[in-house]
Amino acid sequence: MISFGTTEEQEVVREAMRDFAAQALRPLARKCDEGSAIPDDLLQQIWELGLTSTQIPEAYGGGGEERSPVTNAIVLEELAHGDAALAIAGVVPSLFANAVLDFGTDAQKQALLPAFCGERFHTASLAVVEPGAFFDASRPRTVAEPKGDGFVLSGTKTLVPLADRASHFLVVARNNGGVDAFVVPRDAQGLSIGEAEKNLGLRALHTATLELERVEVGPEARLGGEAGCDVRRLLDGSRTALAAVMTGLSRAVLEYCVPYAKDREAFDEPIARKQAIAFMLADMHIEVEAMRWLTWQAASHLEKCRDASRAAGLARSYAAEKSLWIADNGIQVLGGHGYIREHPVELWFRSARTLGVLEGTVTL
Repeated sequence: MISFGTTEEQEVVREAMRDFAAQALRPLARKCDEGSAIPDDLLQQIWELGLTSTQIPEAYGGGGEERSPVTNAIVLEELAHGDAALAIAGVVPSLFANAVLDFGTDAQKQALLPAFCGERFHTASLAVVEPGAFFDASRPRTVAEPKGDGFVLSGTKTLVPLADRASHFLVVARNNGGVDAFVVPRDAQGLSIGEAEKNLGLRALHTATLELERVEVGPEARLGGEAGCDVRRLLDGSRTALAAVMTGLSRAVLEYCVPYAKDREAFDEPIARKQAIAFMLADMHIEVEAMRWLTWQAASHLEKCRDASRAAGLARSYAAEKSLWIADNGIQVLGGHGYIREHPVELWFRSARTLGVLEGTVTL
């Protein structure tokens, strides 16, 4: 039997995250965007939700709760409904920790995971994206050359989130005809971290460029040890998360535009009664629902340990296209008000445009 319903536990989590996003994230979104920074106390508030630590096994200091990609997609949608940049900042630690949990050796888990179980905000970051219009995350240009028992990493990574405070970076690189991921500490010799990037959207989220100039790492840096890791599945999880974020952002646009259209009058009646506006809002609603089902399908494949590459790629590609379309329609519904900072739609439009180009080309 196929069911698209959520469990009682998922509904409780959804409501809790929805309240937190409305009370803690949405009120600070504009200030963080214009200041291009996230206050430490806000990151600490997100940290205290336990999004990362509760899903780490007790053996490594965590709460030991079973990880559910579907529940995590629900959480991300709700947080992104408050603000996409703040939502991503809050889950960056989880992306790194989950990769170590899924593919790391026991020694790597013992060394890296306890730091994510403390009382204070701690993060490490993924270094996946590379500069270039035709970049494909599954075919990186960054190279890992064998040297003795270890490796030498060379290349450039960009749009690395929270690079200013990350203790480690998980660098995706070509290795002997395949693709691997390597854990690189921020103080590694040859690694340089650039200044904060000035992006169109997601301005609150600090991103930077990493330059790896023959960075030497030991064999223990290769995620998964001699067996390596399934980078494709790592990317599937990242793409599913991005699709969830874009779904939450798109829902925010829709839920802001509907009451606006009901209140805004033109020619002595609300513009929501105009056929062009009504049909536009209806289509926006349909696309938000479609984005959610595609995201949940990809998350379900991940949860059941099935091949999720196609589902995750479709979810991310569809969300990238439709979230921008929805944000653009949101501006059209608001008319001239859509372009001014008095309303959040212009912020959401910039965020949607930036989210859509993250991770470059998707190969299905």
